[in-house]
Amino acid sequence: MKVSKEQVAKHREQILDAAARLFRQRGFDGVTVAEIMKAAGLTHGAFYGYFPSKEALIADAAARALAPAPTSAPLAKYADSYLSTRHRDNRETGCVFASLGTEAARGSDELRHNVTESLRRQIDRFAAEAKGRTASDRRQAAIAAWASMVGAVMLARLADDEALSQEILSATRASLPLP
Repeated sequence: MKVSKEQVAKHREQILDAAARLFRQRGFDGVTVAEIMKAAGLTHGAFYGYFPSKEALIADAAARALAPAPTSAPLAKYADSYLSTRHRDNRETGCVFASLGTEAARGSDELRHNVTESLRRQIDRFAAEAKGRTASDRRQAAIAAWASMVGAVMLARLADDEALSQEILSATRASLPLP
């Protein structure tokens, strides 16, 4: 049975959504193609009709998860949400940098390029609101803030002590030069 172009596009979106969620939840190596296809509601055998390899899927799923949001909250509100227990506890829908950053560093050139472009966008976004007298000062503050936030979520997720995890999130938020 022939599948329409619209149905192919819909299935591809389902695969990308499932992959992005599962990769953030369990890591690139912690998820099989069969599990992704099952989560997408499709058969394992259909995978290669959509992607040439798991590496290609990883790059495309990361690009999708890293796409800029249609609207963005002011930086202070973004930081409050990012450094929350809700974000910490829901890695499958959270930040790709905090969930997969160390794995992506060892990924394909395409994956690293997608992550780098998203990193540039995030730094530019933060620099537009950061404090500083010069563009260079604002960029430096943006890089420091973003690195602190990502690192804080990673550390808060690592801690098996809830009080320490909360302390990491709140201390990082308090250290940011934001209202």
